[in-house]
Amino acid sequence: MPLRSRPFMQVDVFTALPYQGNPLAVVLDGTGLSEEAMQRFAHWTNLSETTFVLPPTPEGAAAGADYRVRIFTPGGELPFAGHPTLGTCHAWLANGGQPREAGVVRQECAVGVVQLRPLDGAPGCMAFAAPPLTRTTPDAAHLAAVLSAMGLAPAQVTAAQSLNNGPEWLGLLIDSPDTLMALTPDHIALKALGQKVGVAALSTPAHGDHQAAALIARSSREARAFERATTAHAPAAPEPDLWVRAFAAPVGVDEDPVTGSLNASLAQWLMADGVLPTRYQATQGQALGRDGQVFLSRDEQAQVWVGGDVVCCISGEVQL
Repeated sequence: MPLRSRPFMQVDVFTALPYQGNPLAVVLDGTGLSEEAMQRFAHWTNLSETTFVLPPTPEGAAAGADYRVRIFTPGGELPFAGHPTLGTCHAWLANGGQPREAGVVRQECAVGVVQLRPLDGAPGCMAFAAPPLTRTTPDAAHLAAVLSAMGLAPAQVTAAQSLNNGPEWLGLLIDSPDTLMALTPDHIALKALGQKVGVAALSTPAHGDHQAAALIARSSREARAFERATTAHAPAAPEPDLWVRAFAAPVGVDEDPVTGSLNASLAQWLMADGVLPTRYQATQGQALGRDGQVFLSRDEQAQVWVGGDVVCCISGEVQL
């Protein structure tokens, strides 16, 4: 089909400062585009995800969806992803989108209709309802192969779960943020295994006799994390509860800066097992010179919500 101008935004997700989070390309009118054209454009942007806004399907409209989104990585389509959910919602609202119900946005994607609402205590910041999680104990042989590709010794892993809330991740909880920041995975091996890996570490306790050691450890981590950064960043926030990295070579992204779907599944797992409280803050992206901040909470109905700031970096039109 002939090219035409379509409204376009590039936003930065999980940050209040431009260029410190995870960028997302949003084509705000994807009508008439073939799947091949969408994939080609997503490959060209070379961002971890590119989204296309469409009218809801009849089934989605019946479930209250305000719009539909298709989500592509450079290597394929995803049924759901977190930072594209928040980023697309922000772009849709900024482009004049009006939800059917005030204060609630319902976004249709391949896993169904995902609800978004304002983040508690943060006006203008949205949170999405994490899709249901399926988790299982990983196969021992497969886990051993992944640990080898990650350069991790079994003793450094305190827990492991296969996590699926649309995207599938092997979740690893490891011994320290320092171990996390030092990881240099074999991405070719992970791609051959077909395994996306999310790695998390609890922050060092910063109280009592441990305070000085924790501050020194954090200073070391941050110095190493930001040594490649080329843009200014805000003063360091309080120590987060969880540090996260995400490796997704099977879908063409060696390391994702900030990952909503992974943080959602980690929260569902770690809250359920009592490892983390029902409200906490995670950080991700420091190894790539970013400073993503993700806010996780669980309500009285046991629904986990994943929130973060979104800022616009580019607004205009794209020829597609």
